[in-house]
Amino acid sequence: MKRAAKGRQDQGPSQRQLRAGELIRHALADILRQGDLHDEALETTSVTVTEVRMSPDLRHAACFVQPLGGVHAGEVVDALNRHAKFLRGRLGREIDMKFTPDLRFMHDESFDEAARMDRLFNSPAVRRDIAGGGEE
Repeated sequence: MKRAAKGRQDQGPSQRQLRAGELIRHALADILRQGDLHDEALETTSVTVTEVRMSPDLRHAACFVQPLGGVHAGEVVDALNRHAKFLRGRLGREIDMKFTPDLRFMHDESFDEAARMDRLFNSPAVRRDIAGGGEE
């Protein structure tokens, strides 16, 4: 039995984890859109919940967020983590799950990484190498 559980880990999240993550992502987006959090860092910034990754037992959720424009990301994440218990309580009323997971918010750096890759691919040195046909 342990062997099957270990094999499952290597394959990534289960369908159940993915469904629960999407359910929570949509519910959190609705809660944040309502603007019930009274925090200076959140009042002037629109926040996008880009992904929610669930633990295998569905009791913990890692919530990746991106503030609009990417400005003040650290302050926004800190504010969300300060209000995580409040958000968990609101989430419990919005979703139909046996347990409401603990929430941990993190900045989604995939947008920054994508922008870095775009800059890299558009750099003159890389364009020159691509135009050269890869001859060495």
